[in-house]
Amino acid sequence: MQQHNWARRVQDIQPFHVMAVLARAKYLEAQGCDVIHMEIGEPDFTTPEPIIRAGQNALAAGHTGYTPALGLPALREAVAGLYARRHGIDLDPRRVIITPGGSAALLLVSALLVEPGQQVLMADPAYPCNRHFLRLVEGRARLIPTGPQTAYQLTPELVEQHWDADCRAVLAASPANPTGTLLSRAQLAALAQTTRRLGGTLIVDEIYHGLTYGCEASSVLEVADDAFVLNSFSKYFGMTGWRLGWLVAPEAAVPELEKLAQNLYICAPHMAQQAALAAFGEDSLTICEQRREAFRQRRDFLLPALRELGFDIPLTPDGAFYLYADMRRLGGDSDALCRHLIETEHLAITPGLDFGQYRASEHVRFAYTTSVARLEQAVERLARGLGNWPGC
Repeated sequence: MQQHNWARRVQDIQPFHVMAVLARAKYLEAQGCDVIHMEIGEPDFTTPEPIIRAGQNALAAGHTGYTPALGLPALREAVAGLYARRHGIDLDPRRVIITPGGSAALLLVSALLVEPGQQVLMADPAYPCNRHFLRLVEGRARLIPTGPQTAYQLTPELVEQHWDADCRAVLAASPANPTGTLLSRAQLAALAQTTRRLGGTLIVDEIYHGLTYGCEASSVLEVADDAFVLNSFSKYFGMTGWRLGWLVAPEAAVPELEKLAQNLYICAPHMAQQAALAAFGEDSLTICEQRREAFRQRRDFLLPALRELGFDIPLTPDGAFYLYADMRRLGGDSDALCRHLIETEHLAITPGLDFGQYRASEHVRFAYTTSVARLEQAVERLARGLGNWPGC
């Protein structure tokens, strides 16, 4: 077998397990099987029509070239306006950087802040790609075990306990993937204060802002002007395939981030930026709010149904569109259960191994990104699958 001299960092970056589940699901669908998708974090709704129409108009008008590396000025202003409406923040648009997806925003921050060997504290469980971006820049994540006692979130006490001379930053998420839990304004302020006192930088993933149920998520920018904020058009605005996100950075960091953007990807897609200008119109926002209500209804159906089947979900998630379920009472391990369900019931869910190390094999993630009617079928299949699973 041919030996390849790949960089060591590549060996350290683990595959995204959910993509293997998705690939198997797509294969089964190609064989004619009816697969229910609850594995991938993608809304089942298409992009709202006003945004699609704006994108089509942009292509027709020839908006297919490069834009400034920091993004279209009009779009940066529109994003700043969103913070004014949602959070009452007077945000200078010059601090907004438009990126090719939220992932590129984290890439910029990682490259800006992290020296080789330095660490960033983050909760375990957490979105896996975050730690892999750190490895790419020769840093690494320090995963801190969290549970329902802290709503699976970092606290000032946990940060203080795990901080040392190698630590550079803290990365939090609110709402969080995979747990859907939020940090309150007071909690964000305390986290920012502690991180600042320790000499670190706070980064907050706010990608699921807008998708909260019965409450509104606070932005860290309400309480900390020196934090970095990651966000995206993918989730609330339903623009996953357009590959568009944004980063809000302290003013002093913008010139260096611009330099990185110019070199790493030149700019975000022009036609996607033009389309996103329509995301802030009343017609688009009305559609997005209707979809938020649909997600709430899905959560409210699925949560008690999973609990009845024996999954332990100690907290009702306030945001995102996931349920992170403890399956210890059902026996076995999560990876085996996911393989069993896709093969026997054509039901695709995500093993906890994707989200960290702490009790990962005891958890699975359900994405309620399909209709209530399909969720009802999913619960039936899940009950049947559990009934004939050797792990039970």
